[in-house]
Amino acid sequence: MAEGCEKPAGRHRPEVLRRTAGALGFALALALAAAPHAPLAAQDIEAVGDPIEDALKSGPLLPDEVLRSSALTFPAILESFEREAAARGDRLAADGAFDLMLDARAYDRVSGFYSGGFAEFEATQPLRPFGAKVFGSYRLSDGDFPIYENVFNTNELGEFKVGALLSLLRDSTIDNRRFAVEDTRLAASQARLDILLVQLNVQFEALQAYWTWVAAGNEIRVYEELLEIAEARAVGLNRQVREGALPAIALTENEQNLIRRRSLLEEARRDFLTASNSLSFYLRDTDGNLIVPTREQLPSAEVLNSLPDVTELIADRRRFVIDERPELETLRLAIERAENRVELRRNDLKPRLDFEVELSRDFGPVGDGGPSFDSTDTVVGLTFTVPLQRREARGRLRRAEAELRARELEQRRIADEISVELDNILTNLDAALRLADLADDEVRQATAMVEAERKRFRLGAGDFFLVNLREERAADAQIRAIQADLIGRLATASYNAATMHLDELGLE
Repeated sequence: MAEGCEKPAGRHRPEVLRRTAGALGFALALALAAAPHAPLAAQDIEAVGDPIEDALKSGPLLPDEVLRSSALTFPAILESFEREAAARGDRLAADGAFDLMLDARAYDRVSGFYSGGFAEFEATQPLRPFGAKVFGSYRLSDGDFPIYENVFNTNELGEFKVGALLSLLRDSTIDNRRFAVEDTRLAASQARLDILLVQLNVQFEALQAYWTWVAAGNEIRVYEELLEIAEARAVGLNRQVREGALPAIALTENEQNLIRRRSLLEEARRDFLTASNSLSFYLRDTDGNLIVPTREQLPSAEVLNSLPDVTELIADRRRFVIDERPELETLRLAIERAENRVELRRNDLKPRLDFEVELSRDFGPVGDGGPSFDSTDTVVGLTFTVPLQRREARGRLRRAEAELRARELEQRRIADEISVELDNILTNLDAALRLADLADDEVRQATAMVEAERKRFRLGAGDFFLVNLREERAADAQIRAIQADLIGRLATASYNAATMHLDELGLE
């Protein structure tokens, strides 16, 4: 090789490779330490009291047990918990935009005229204020570099560098990362409210199914008693016809009455089986299997609470309800999310002006790059960028503003709907309680009329037709009383759901 063209040789190539491997190994160790842990369940449900299966399969079935079962095992409620867990995952992912970033790289020539190589390790930390980021790095080089790679040279102990980047106009107060952090936080809050909303709806539906089941069972009792009376009377009528005290047509009339009452009983049994199947939708064991309640589990009237006093229910909860309903809370959060999006789109219209500062210093004896690297260097810079037409940003801003106005109108509509709904619930509840009292009075009067007509019939002053008529009217009065009680129970459940009486819905 000609003199003056001797190939330069690096003085510390094994050392730089060793340090390179060390830097990369350190970065890998940090990355492994930051690896995700095992996923957590959205909701750990612990048994409270007796196992659900035992409570739902033995003894009378009470509303508290139904509410407990639906609160712990109903799929829609469990789904809402999983959606909330997903929202928390989105929030964690958004926070990841501000994670500390580690970057390590190595560069070396394995052949060629030049022998230069280097290893570099850099840490970058994004910050929320001013969309800033700060960084620090260490670089160590060895060997000779061509003039166009002279920037890679360092002193023998390497170069340390620190710096920062600030956004002064666009992205100074908000950017996609900070918007995502706040948006996912609000979305997680909405998901928590959605859990409450789902719970309120499910618990109301569970009570609706339960009280319908109880009413259907009570109707069976009424029709069974009515049929038993007719069957018992048939024995006496047969004897009287044989003795000639009554014409044979009386047996035909009673048989017709028996058929009608058997039909009513079969319809009641059908309705009860349907109600049992509907209630099983909310009765599940810990594995989620449906439990169909039986007639033997029907509670007696003595173990059920009486209907509440409407004046006690209404006591000063209207304003609380309108302010605290989860639908309105969700809309308030949605409006806040829409306002943040409008702010983000307005940010897109701003020009970008970034300020950057760097401070670097090489240490140790002067390296292959020469004495020009043996100094403390401070560098500042400004970058200005602006799109001239900005049609995309303006279009996105208009859409965001329209969505915000739509949310505000929706909030007003939902608030009015809640107010009207509450008025209707209170009206229905008051009427239901009054009708229940009237139905009880009607039952007492109809029962008294039946007893009087039976007495007249036994004394020969009445006839068979009037006895049947009085009995069926008394049965109809009992059915109306059962239906009035059902309406009152459903109105009470609706009121408790609308006013968020969580303890009455098995949610506390």
